[in-house]
Amino acid sequence: MSETDPHIHVDQKVMQASAGGRNAMVLTLGLVPDSPSVVTTGCGLQVPYAMTSPRPESVTCLACREHAHREHLSWAEQVERLSRWPGAPFTGDQAAEAAKWARDLAKRFSG
Repeated sequence: MSETDPHIHVDQKVMQASAGGRNAMVLTLGLVPDSPSVVTTGCGLQVPYAMTSPRPESVTCLACREHAHREHLSWAEQVERLSRWPGAPFTGDQAAEAAKWARDLAKRFSG
């Protein structure tokens, strides 16, 4: 971990690191996870959790922005693919809305 790194990074597990991901864990398992003090970032560094952000406007590390861009696009594709399976837990319209949200966020990370 570099104490002199001035950049704001994104957590390597960008889709699970958000408040929504934490809330889903609470609802599913009934457990409230502690926030980690140090995380591995999209660029592979280990930095204090406080030096990460899920907001594209705050992330200054280019490698992390690229990582988050790819992860959001991948997640959008997965949601759309899963919505076509029989017995999917969400409708095609819900999947389309979630995929649109992820692609919009991916676009913000790339810009």
